[in-house]
Amino acid sequence: MTSPNPCPYLPGKFERKVFTELNGPHAAELNDALGRIGFRRSQSVAYRPSCPDCNACVSVRVVAHDYRPSTSQKRILKRNRDLEVTACRPWSTDEQFQLLRGYLSSRHPGGGMSNMDEMDFADMVEQTPVHTHIIEYREPRQGFAPGKLVGACLTDRQADGLSMIYSFYDAEHADRPGLGNFIIMDHILRARAAGLPYVYLGYWVRGSKRMAYKARFGPVEKLSAEGWVRFEPEPAESLS
Repeated sequence: MTSPNPCPYLPGKFERKVFTELNGPHAAELNDALGRIGFRRSQSVAYRPSCPDCNACVSVRVVAHDYRPSTSQKRILKRNRDLEVTACRPWSTDEQFQLLRGYLSSRHPGGGMSNMDEMDFADMVEQTPVHTHIIEYREPRQGFAPGKLVGACLTDRQADGLSMIYSFYDAEHADRPGLGNFIIMDHILRARAAGLPYVYLGYWVRGSKRMAYKARFGPVEKLSAEGWVRFEPEPAESLS
């Protein structure tokens, strides 16, 4: 169990996590089992919130087969259909790191990851005991040179779905608003094509505007005392 630390999502609250190490020959199976009961992976550790006076963090997943994009989401899919998407082995690059730095500076200035250096990023990507890719999203290539990297997502493939560990993108790209939403939708379509029923989005936090986007990709299931059940979150903010 970790010591209490200030909650990054709800002012005045403190977070505490329970965690376990993922190692040995059955690390992937353990990660799958823990994922189904609300744990998330970070490098070789699986964790979930264990806050004594708060239960705002709720594990959520999208039911891929039943997902139908909204009108706004269809526009985002159309706008970005020219992107070249590649599932790369989990090996960090300077291009990815510079994209991450720009994303953090734009969307999460002063956040817990703002001091991440190249070695920290390499550890985040490369230290994985499970089946992991980093999915790259590039603009169309010019000649023989690869196109500009505009998005990426560290993604685990679990037995019952894709788990989006961390995504980042060019949040200031004037011609591609909604890139973050596109990356999620691409994962939903990938899961469906692979015959995987779910896309795990991590924790939706009641009362946190930063987490409201996770309610846009219904149908959504949350983990409750009765298991995974469909639910209707509070209305999310409009898509950009």
